[in-house]
Amino acid sequence: MTGLPGTVAHRVTGRRVEVTEPLDLAGAGRDTAVAVHFLRECQSAGFEVSWRTDGTPYDIPTLRHLPPPAEHPEEPGELSDWRSGHTHGMLYHRRGPDFVTVLDRREPSTAARFTLDHPDLLAAFHTLLEPTPLDALTPTHREAADLLAVERLALVTDGWAVALPPRIRRWPVPCTAM
Repeated sequence: MTGLPGTVAHRVTGRRVEVTEPLDLAGAGRDTAVAVHFLRECQSAGFEVSWRTDGTPYDIPTLRHLPPPAEHPEEPGELSDWRSGHTHGMLYHRRGPDFVTVLDRREPSTAARFTLDHPDLLAAFHTLLEPTPLDALTPTHREAADLLAVERLALVTDGWAVALPPRIRRWPVPCTAM
């Protein structure tokens, strides 16, 4: 048992996950939210992930903390830039009692640390750890989801939302090499 969501077809071999079908990161609502959730959980568990996409993800700067897609001939330059610029721990969250701290280093010049401690914001973040239709959120949680999206801590696309920062459970050894 890997603890990975069963929503994406994949094979696990040791610490490696191979996604068997292309993932849709083009902003297509539920499918994109599910794909982001799956990649986030793979990263959280410390898996090396091999996956591919049929097209260019619509928002690479927001998604660049996720494991990049496998190399593909004739791919757009943005995907190779994603691979070359990706490092472990670019965006992650840690949980405390009644708060979550998020470190965002996706853009080194604007690195930020957030503390989510307002009860409604924290509840919305916890809800969005699973792909969630916006219609299922209360108006207060919808407003919180919009705030998280503005800070690029949640992806909101075509009526669906999902939290972006993984909870890192495994760091590479040595972790100071990052």
